[in-house]
Amino acid sequence: MIAPRIMVVEDEEPLGVLLRYNLEAEGYQVEVVTRGDEAEVRMRESPPDLLVLDWMVPAVSGIELCRRLRMRPQTERLPIIMLTARGEESDRVRGLQTGADDYLVKPFSMPEFMARVKALLRRAKPEVLSSVLRVGEIVLDREQHRVHRGSTEIRLGPTEFRLLEFLMQHPGRVFSRAQLLDKVWGETIYIDERTVDVHVGRLRKAVNEDGMPDVIRTVRGAGYAIRDD
Repeated sequence: MIAPRIMVVEDEEPLGVLLRYNLEAEGYQVEVVTRGDEAEVRMRESPPDLLVLDWMVPAVSGIELCRRLRMRPQTERLPIIMLTARGEESDRVRGLQTGADDYLVKPFSMPEFMARVKALLRRAKPEVLSSVLRVGEIVLDREQHRVHRGSTEIRLGPTEFRLLEFLMQHPGRVFSRAQLLDKVWGETIYIDERTVDVHVGRLRKAVNEDGMPDVIRTVRGAGYAIRDD
């Protein structure tokens, strides 16, 4: 299973380290950013599955970043947990009205934080936790590692399975070769971007057998997507 991606925007280094440790221990992919402007740039490139956002970070404050994210179609539904030392009711109301889905006042307990992360992911993005993904005729079972298109079982290699799984988590969204290398192969793997074309070709051949309509969409100069229509 491709682990849900969580971005933590927190400029207090000890807390950032603690959050990363606990989130990674639960199997999440974690990126820690210390500045609001850097987080904004990173999310334009590749939005995470959930954002943990401190109210007071340098350059662009958490509350302003939250407001901007809610104004963009790509991030208007991004699950956001806001962290802050501001415990007044008016501050909590402001944070939630700006667009945060949940709000934790420092200091908070780590078990409560982890429970809120899981609950928010389950509610806002069930596809990243579900063991079965469905897009059109295609059904992917993460636990049994099996794929069906209608009544036909599709045989996939490990890489093609991960590639299909990732695309099915984001139906209709176009990903560049670089983004797919990052999210499917991993940031620490250095291979040519054209490798993506090879595996997309194999995936396309496997899921489009017997003259079935092509479910993999190629967008010239942009990348690939799985059709959600």
